[in-house]
Amino acid sequence: MENILIGKNKTNKIRFERAIFISWYCSLGDCAYCYMSTQKNLISDPKKAKRSMASILAEAYLCKKLGWKLGNLAAGYGSYTHESILELAKNVYEIYGDKFWLNIGVLPEKTIAVLEPYLKGIYGAVETTNEKIHKITAPNKPLRPIENMFKTCEKYSLKKAMTFIVGIGETIDDFDSLKNFINKSKIDKVVFYALNPIQGTMFEESKGPEIDYYLEWIKMTRGEFPNLDIVAGPWVNRVGHISAMLSAGANAITKFPAIKLFNTNFAKTIEEEIKNSGYQLEGTFTQMPIIDFNEIKKLDLGNELKNNTINKIEEYLRVMKKNNLISIN
Repeated sequence: MENILIGKNKTNKIRFERAIFISWYCSLGDCAYCYMSTQKNLISDPKKAKRSMASILAEAYLCKKLGWKLGNLAAGYGSYTHESILELAKNVYEIYGDKFWLNIGVLPEKTIAVLEPYLKGIYGAVETTNEKIHKITAPNKPLRPIENMFKTCEKYSLKKAMTFIVGIGETIDDFDSLKNFINKSKIDKVVFYALNPIQGTMFEESKGPEIDYYLEWIKMTRGEFPNLDIVAGPWVNRVGHISAMLSAGANAITKFPAIKLFNTNFAKTIEEEIKNSGYQLEGTFTQMPIIDFNEIKKLDLGNELKNNTINKIEEYLRVMKKNNLISIN
């Protein structure tokens, strides 16, 4: 297959962007498609829904060692304060060694201003540009504050990304509204998720979108925006279609539990899909990384945090090594 030169990176390399979830709490907690909407009433103390700093830093370090991009730090609305997200951003930047994206809801300008040295850009969880569907599926997450945040990003020269969930009630006739939103907000990156039905939500009986319909959204977006960064975010049940997603116009993939499923059949299928499509995966889902813990010991982190991070890295490595001995059917 002839390589398609897509996006701003005119190469045949395909990125994997690892989204690192940093909290399972969302102060809104009413989006009809979201796992966090099923958890809000079960969380008595939102602080306890945060992951430990060490576990987040361990994942960021493994991203660097495995050749994955740290796609974004992700959490629900209201899960972090101005001070706590700044502390986390500084530490992630220290261990990852590069700027990254943030996806934790609408941020005020004062927070964006102090985070700017550590960020490539900020995500807006748009999900759908069909206003009627948006009011049903995300009633307390209007688009106007997201649009205003994007304007603030321009002031600080930060890139802008949006998420879009295919299969929550929109139709392909809604493409014009997506096109208009991308143009109006000068979006740099779009992540297309295929709805993954979550038990306890209004979509729990859904099968998710048909693959051809999902691909059509990517294809039409690529046709309209030749230089847009387009990321495909299928769940593991769709990894066999990654070749088709690349052909449709995606230049990166995400939403794969790459540590938990490292070197499983799912991981091998992704690598084969990319290779057989004439592309090259940046990084690996099957080769164990070479780790030098002296790197971490030299970082500007507290001794306790460094030790805890090393312990977490070793824990994740044990999970990854175990998968060398098993297959998931």
